Amino acid sequence: MKWSETGIKTLREVPADTALPSHALLVRGGFIKKLSSGLFTYGPFMVRAIQKFEGIVREELNKRNCVEILMPMVQPKEIWVQSGRWELYDDLLQKMTNRSDQEFCLGPTHEEVISDYVKNNIQSYRDLPFCLYQIQTKFRDEIRPRFGLMRAREFIMKDAYSFDLDEEQAKVSYEKMRSIYEAIFSRLGVPFRVVKADSGEIGGDQSEEFHILADHGEDELFVTDSFAANKEVCPVFISHDTSFSESALSKKPLEEFHTPGIKTIAKLSQFLKLPEGDLVKILFLSCSLSSGEKKSMAFLLRGSDELNLYKVKKNLNLKENPTLLTDSEIKKVSGAHPGSCGPVGLSIPVYMDQDLKPFSSFITGANKDDYHIRNVIPERDFKLAGIGDFRYAREGDKGPEGQTFRSCRGIEVGHVFYLGDKYSEKMDVVYLDKKGKKQTVKMGCYGIGITRTVQAVVEQSHDKEGIIWPVAVAPFLVHICLLDPGDQKTKELADNLYQSLLKEKVDVFLDDRNEKPGVKFKDADLLGFPFRVNVGARDGEKGLMELVERRTGKRKKFSASEILTEILKNVNKK
Repeated sequence: MKWSETGIKTLREVPADTALPSHALLVRGGFIKKLSSGLFTYGPFMVRAIQKFEGIVREELNKRNCVEILMPMVQPKEIWVQSGRWELYDDLLQKMTNRSDQEFCLGPTHEEVISDYVKNNIQSYRDLPFCLYQIQTKFRDEIRPRFGLMRAREFIMKDAYSFDLDEEQAKVSYEKMRSIYEAIFSRLGVPFRVVKADSGEIGGDQSEEFHILADHGEDELFVTDSFAANKEVCPVFISHDTSFSESALSKKPLEEFHTPGIKTIAKLSQFLKLPEGDLVKILFLSCSLSSGEKKSMAFLLRGSDELNLYKVKKNLNLKENPTLLTDSEIKKVSGAHPGSCGPVGLSIPVYMDQDLKPFSSFITGANKDDYHIRNVIPERDFKLAGIGDFRYAREGDKGPEGQTFRSCRGIEVGHVFYLGDKYSEKMDVVYLDKKGKKQTVKMGCYGIGITRTVQAVVEQSHDKEGIIWPVAVAPFLVHICLLDPGDQKTKELADNLYQSLLKEKVDVFLDDRNEKPGVKFKDADLLGFPFRVNVGARDGEKGLMELVERRTGKRKKFSASEILTEILKNVNKK
């Protein structure tokens, strides 16, 4: 491709509406252009990067016997009602009505459609297992689209679905897809981690995320050499700190004391001259039990810790995520306003985080405005409904093998789920077993954000000058800068190399614009293709061209007869 054929103009200034480096670089380089909030046009460079990544995805899936199909983006309301997600997805669904008053939505995901597609094709156990996938445009009506393609409304996604006889076979399919994902992301040439994750609205009881590591990643991850988990779900295996001040180890009788205007742990810490971690705080939640009943509950944890609502839901087997009680609701159940509340005298269930076990006694609110109590002892002064892991993990905690957690940032680019019969039961996806008995098919769901991954690669791999594309998804491998387009000999050198690389099936881009060398060098660094060849009149007189590696900045001059061999050697070894 030649620059004169693209119609692309680069930008020197960072666009005002870009918050991430990758977003800004993709806009400045003409890779993407915003049409509306969360909607982007992909330029020719971006299309090539997307197609290369799609090619990697297809290669790895196809060689493991996954079969590609293509499902509609527009989906009827009926199948979403059948699965129970028409109201659950709510605002994320872009809903519409056709001329016959039939309701539809733009597909944010395709569990319902794939279930409808396969259910009449599966009759007996002989029809299973199999795995289908598609690469398709999705639409989610994000409340606040941001960060370019990271959180866009419209995006390209690869989603795959496995269908199996039973849980044992489905777990084999899950592990197979997990290994395929590892192969896919390994080919990108950027650091990534597989982490334990929450299944979210997709559902299922087992899921893992694939994250490309980047300083500006949306998610905080806690990792060791052998374990990784998203902060949202990371278990606390061993507390990193079990030492407490002497005042926290008392077994004296309850002692009420005045704390005027003390409404926060931070202020209580200053008032008592004790670390926040030596104090105990209480939070009140409204919890939906599996029976559907709503119940208020209280949770105790160290003053320096943060309550993890996902863990509360999972560990107590709640129907949905719990919510915090309002100030008026807290006053109703405790008798005091927030900041003066504690477990003594409560009539609602009280749970305690496992990190409080080393405490012999607590300092808590007295359930009386502007008062606290010393020497509160669990089971003596209040009844515990249970003890569990209810807090967010933090850097410095221990992993499952005793290694210390390190915090890093990641961008989620892939997610694998074991769904079980969450959708197949509701969508009536069944088969007859060897005894002629009807059984529900077990499913798995596996997604990769195609466009999101391409931007994540840029977020991980760039410098202050521009993008540094890894070879695997670089729109072009070689960028020829024709520095003196008016000089015939220089032009012939550049054209000859361009044609030679095309014959060798090397993706090559020729900057043939009538611009100054400095402009072309800046644009080349901005676009970030792996190798640049500078072809100018001065070196051209000697039959030389300069080869520059974008990642390292390493440069060397070669004769016209040598440079093709050198390029092919470098391209093939990457």
